Amino acid sequence: MGRWRPPGEKSTALITPQGHARLKAELDDLWRVQRPEVVRALAAAAAEGDRSENAEYTYRKKQLGGIDRRVRYLSGRLESLRVVDTPPADRGAVYFGAWVELEEIAGGALHRYRIVGPDETDARQGWISIDSPLARAMLKKHADDEFEADLPAGKVRMAIVGVAYRED
Repeated sequence: MGRWRPPGEKSTALITPQGHARLKAELDDLWRVQRPEVVRALAAAAAEGDRSENAEYTYRKKQLGGIDRRVRYLSGRLESLRVVDTPPADRGAVYFGAWVELEEIAGGALHRYRIVGPDETDARQGWISIDSPLARAMLKKHADDEFEADLPAGKVRMAIVGVAYRED
């Protein structure tokens, strides 16, 4: 029996200009800096002789494969992404790129999130994917609207305190 798995859901192909620039910079760094360094180290390891017992050679081959996989992924992904650089017509509603301040109905805790593309999520900065359950639940809502989201930890009721399209 094979290890075949059905393909995952397609992620939304939206990205902010900053996220697009970060992915392009990563691709450029991989292609122009990291890959040539690994190729040089691989050539040096190959020149040492017997490759069957050469740990450095094996390590560099795996490292080069990882870099090449990431370069292929980024090259294809960057072509398919659509950069969203203008705010929506209704700036009072939650859409892609919005900074949203939420209040938990039950506990009163405040949270601040930015809705971004799946390629640029960062929990430490509060950047959540537009494909996430929380972001999907709050899309098209306005300030003072309440909503319920099915999160992995369970259902949560929240109220939107504010919506902005530039970081304050």
